[in-house]
Amino acid sequence: MSETHAETALARKAPIAFVADGQIPASPPPSTAVGPVKWAKDNLFSGPINSLLTILSFAFVAFLLYEILPWFIDSSWSPAEMSLNGCRAEASGACFAVINERFNQFFFGFYPADLYWRPILAFIVVVLALWPVLFASAPRALLGLSALAPFICYLLIWGGSIWGPVAVLLGPVIGYLIFTRAQALFTAVVGEAFGPLLTLVASVLATVFWLLTLVGPVDGALSSVLPIGLEEVESNKLGGFMLSLIIGLVGIVASLPLGIALALGRQSKLLIVKAISVGFIETMRGVPLITLLFVASTLLNYFMPPGSNFDLILRVCIMVTLFASAYMAEVIRGGIAALPKGQYEAADAMGLTYAQSMRLIVLPQALKISIPNIVSTFIGLFKDTTLVIVIGLLDPLGLSSAIRADAAWNGIVWELYGFIALFFFIFCFGMSRYSQYLERKLRTDHR
Repeated sequence: MSETHAETALARKAPIAFVADGQIPASPPPSTAVGPVKWAKDNLFSGPINSLLTILSFAFVAFLLYEILPWFIDSSWSPAEMSLNGCRAEASGACFAVINERFNQFFFGFYPADLYWRPILAFIVVVLALWPVLFASAPRALLGLSALAPFICYLLIWGGSIWGPVAVLLGPVIGYLIFTRAQALFTAVVGEAFGPLLTLVASVLATVFWLLTLVGPVDGALSSVLPIGLEEVESNKLGGFMLSLIIGLVGIVASLPLGIALALGRQSKLLIVKAISVGFIETMRGVPLITLLFVASTLLNYFMPPGSNFDLILRVCIMVTLFASAYMAEVIRGGIAALPKGQYEAADAMGLTYAQSMRLIVLPQALKISIPNIVSTFIGLFKDTTLVIVIGLLDPLGLSSAIRADAAWNGIVWELYGFIALFFFIFCFGMSRYSQYLERKLRTDHR
């Protein structure tokens, strides 16, 4: 064989080598490796057992939709005769005409129709007031509205003289001034150890004394000189979802700071403070809420000064707040106990005072740990507002009983309770989703 033929045969057996002179474009991944098909394969059909459970679940959901959807589709909203018989004459499904007819009553109770703008405006004020508290992206200028929102909403919903809420607002202002301006005086008298505590006690007592004894005379004196206010609405006209929102929001907003104070008081080294905190927490947690509501409706007025007429709804709000704060205190105490001892030692090593260490180091971490339990307590509190039916307040359940007592709607059940359940689900689900958002926002482990 010649040399040329040998080189040709060797070239045929050797692999062909080349150098790329450009970048090869990326090819799309297989359809089974991305998108819905990939997700379904990993989450729904990842194995024989999971595939079987997925098929059974789809079959169960399809059965429910087959049974329930016709009830919604073949429903009646505005029959010729607004009654259960009128609905049945036009449709075989749900009778939503009762919701259509009593919609305003469900939301506002027996509030005067020409004054609906006041609770609607109060709800808008609450939303704007909670915006900067719940979301850091909100304008900080709204924090002033957050502080004034309780007084504005009270004036809008109940009406009356404007000087009543102003006089109530002066109580915390007086307590704050005593706490900030008189601390040096009390410290000089009793020393560094008891000066801050005595200042706190004096400011609280001054606030309580002002609220219990001086609000009425100040309101009356200012109203006689300059009568300014809104048309007064009696509490027995409040009801429906508005009543549940009032009691629930007051309990949620007020129970958190009070629960933090009780949790810190329970761990205090001062015997009197610890004994009062423990006694309050155990008493409230050991008594059913329905019993406390009876106390609020019958006995709480006896502890007021003679001649005072304390509103029933406000009494219920106070008792619900005290009840929720006891549970909140234990939730916060669990978060504080979960912190490692090194956090307290680090605060001491930095030379922080007790107040500074709690405000800057301990409580932020404890609250972050306790977020799921805090929101769970809030959800339970909001649902427990339906218990006010036992003391004669017409919450949504109370209104549903009154509606079903009407001869025109006697026998209707599912539509009323389903509408009420939808309302509570929207708010409770919203609180749950916000809890998850807050947990993701405050996560520091970067998982």
